[in-house]
Amino acid sequence: MTTALSQSLAAQGIDTDATIHANLGTAQLVEHALTKGEGKLTKDGALLVDTGKFTGRSVKDKFVVRDVTTEDTIDWGTINQPMSEEHFAALKADFLAHVKGQEELYVADLFGGSQPEYRVNVRVITQMAWHNLFARTLLVRPTEDEVAGFDPEYTIINLPSFKADPERHGCRSDTVIAVNLTEKLILIGNTEYSGEMKKGVFGLLNFLLPAQGVMPMHCSANIGADGKSAIFFGLSGTGKTTLSADASRTLIGDDEHGWSDQAVFNFEGGCYAKMINLSAEGEPEIYATTKMFGTIIENVTMDEDTRELDFTDGSKTENTRGAYPIEFIPNTSEKNLGPAPSNVIMLTADAFGVLPPIARLTSDQAMYYFLSGYTAKVAGTEIGVTEPEATFSTCFGAAFMPRHPSVYGNLLKERIAKGGAQCWLFNTGWTGGKYGVGSRMPIKATRGLLNAVLDGKMDEVEFRKDPNFGFDVPVHVPALEEAGIDQSVLDPRSTWADKEEYDATARKLVELFVENFAQFENHVDERVRQAAPQAA
Repeated sequence: MTTALSQSLAAQGIDTDATIHANLGTAQLVEHALTKGEGKLTKDGALLVDTGKFTGRSVKDKFVVRDVTTEDTIDWGTINQPMSEEHFAALKADFLAHVKGQEELYVADLFGGSQPEYRVNVRVITQMAWHNLFARTLLVRPTEDEVAGFDPEYTIINLPSFKADPERHGCRSDTVIAVNLTEKLILIGNTEYSGEMKKGVFGLLNFLLPAQGVMPMHCSANIGADGKSAIFFGLSGTGKTTLSADASRTLIGDDEHGWSDQAVFNFEGGCYAKMINLSAEGEPEIYATTKMFGTIIENVTMDEDTRELDFTDGSKTENTRGAYPIEFIPNTSEKNLGPAPSNVIMLTADAFGVLPPIARLTSDQAMYYFLSGYTAKVAGTEIGVTEPEATFSTCFGAAFMPRHPSVYGNLLKERIAKGGAQCWLFNTGWTGGKYGVGSRMPIKATRGLLNAVLDGKMDEVEFRKDPNFGFDVPVHVPALEEAGIDQSVLDPRSTWADKEEYDATARKLVELFVENFAQFENHVDERVRQAAPQAA
């Protein structure tokens, strides 16, 4: 089946003998995927696929073309690796030659971003039907009228069968993700992991929007019954998705957003949730999507006879995923946007057991902790190894930020000042001692404190200044009593049996923060530098 495009591939300089399947719907793409043997239907009608060798992003194989557009705007380094214009030209020529010889290609015309003033037109060209379905699910789907007049500005070409030549193409291996911001072209070769397309568009918006005064964010967002919105920053395992998925609030999105003068808006039209150990009891809304036609399940094992999925099996990867349209989740925002946030929540899982469950931040402190992007994990899984390991991921998403982190940090500070948002740091990690000694912060405590913040009840609470970190910590929060949680949890030191060990551990964590932040000191003003923690 061939569907006419508003602008042909030939008009873009893409010559191919392939049959073009353009802007197919979900059912058509699922049919194509099944016919081509790309996936299988589960018992409940979801499409199960296997991404092969790559079950996550190939970070070391991603490159940005270094040219007049990017020379002074990209933060070059291990994350944003440069590719020469000459190498990209060779890669593009070989990609287009590979495209020409394809029998079938799938094309989807989509938007990156839900706010019309700031969205970008993205054309996604794929070899695989299910990759096109993934792109159509995760990006914002235009109306029929918008498709009819669609003018592709940026193009992604995804060819899993293309193998790069490191010497000829200036890359690391036969897998390549190459971004050319001048030519507005992203080339993905030799990986079937679909997330490369999603994060390709995220990186694109992270580059474009700051120049327009819009803050791009790796966060979730929702709206309360009072019409006020909140955003949640946090690395994996801190509770970003869980805490934002509140049945009493309207979900804007779970992963990527922009903060403009008018709104906080979702970059996407779908969700890409982790499936490992998913259960109906733990995350009922997400679990329900696995039983819906149109959901794509990646790398989950299935009983071939019963077609039942086993979400506890991580033998292929712990990074099992499910992609589904955002409307599969109950109570979602119709336009994927809401008012500028009233509350900014930063989440950390502090395995050192030092940080309080909640702290109020000034705009300078918010910038400091945003640039730090701190969480902690247990160092390894060997018996007896219980020492926490600090993890700092700038802006809570360093892997996706093409510009210098200070660009995003300053934007956050400006947005907070302009909109008057309150900022909070939540510790969903350990209390009563570090990992192996203390216990995980009760979810009831986190929920109670979060509800107090979102309901505006923290205005009536007395605060103390933390002697190590300098932020304000509540002394007594009635919501904790209502949740059956002892108020002592608010003062981490009081929950430790050995107070001297707490002091020593706190000093160690302060040192880790200071050491990590040294890279930003010359890029922030004195007030932000003064927001650094200082050991008591």
